[in-house]
Amino acid sequence: MPPSVLSDQTPRSTYSAQANDPPIGTVPPMGSFGAVASTDQSSTASARNQKALKPIIVSLQQVSKLYGKSSKALDNVNWQVRQGDFWFVTGPSGAGKSTLLKLLYGAERSTHGDVLVNSHNLSRIKGNKMSLLRRQIGVVFQDYKLIPRRTVSENVAFVLWAQGFTRKEIHRRLLPTLRMVGLHDKANRFPDELSGGEQQRVSIARAIVGTPPILLADEPTGNLDVHNSWQVIKILKKLNSIGITVIITTHDEQLVRMSNHPVVQLRDGRLHQMRDWELGRT
Repeated sequence: MPPSVLSDQTPRSTYSAQANDPPIGTVPPMGSFGAVASTDQSSTASARNQKALKPIIVSLQQVSKLYGKSSKALDNVNWQVRQGDFWFVTGPSGAGKSTLLKLLYGAERSTHGDVLVNSHNLSRIKGNKMSLLRRQIGVVFQDYKLIPRRTVSENVAFVLWAQGFTRKEIHRRLLPTLRMVGLHDKANRFPDELSGGEQQRVSIARAIVGTPPILLADEPTGNLDVHNSWQVIKILKKLNSIGITVIITTHDEQLVRMSNHPVVQLRDGRLHQMRDWELGRT
């Protein structure tokens, strides 16, 4: 199915996931991200050593981002993220959190400094090379960005259709991904038939169906209540447990406090790593 038929100007689709689709178990491609971390206490030290050896997957080197001559969103930022990390980026509205993520997926370019993702310097690539790199990065937006007249299945499959995957491969990936976010029973619903939390889970499914090693989530819980916010975080934690590197921007202090993942805060264009006592963690 060509991407053009998914235009929001076309009538609502009658496409549905078929009962006789190819057999599907767990998401096969996701196995390539790495094994789920062991909870055995005897393996804790080994796991820490393995994490220390994991490669750097995101690196910001003296990065500044200016808008105009005087407005500085980021100021000489240095940051390294290793494969399999889970980071929160906090800060007030307008601090530059979204700008930081846009630099990571190539929607904007730094004014100064280097942004490296999977060893690619984003300031030096463009065109087809940038498009190929973006396939390695899943992005979740606060406002979902779903196509209203397409079903849950079609919204999730859209990215695969656009990348030229076969129908068989789309089916192989689609339902396991929906199961992972708890929406396999709503594959044929339309966005306006879903709650806000369910729509955000569709957005997450769309971001991960291509099995990217990096997932960026820009205020993914900003429009959700406490219960649905925590459901989204649990899904992101599950994805991280199979090896996906996760970076989340948020201003939800309670959500950050309840988590045990590292936090950096954007203040005056600079990144500051936060200590547990600063976050109110016990």
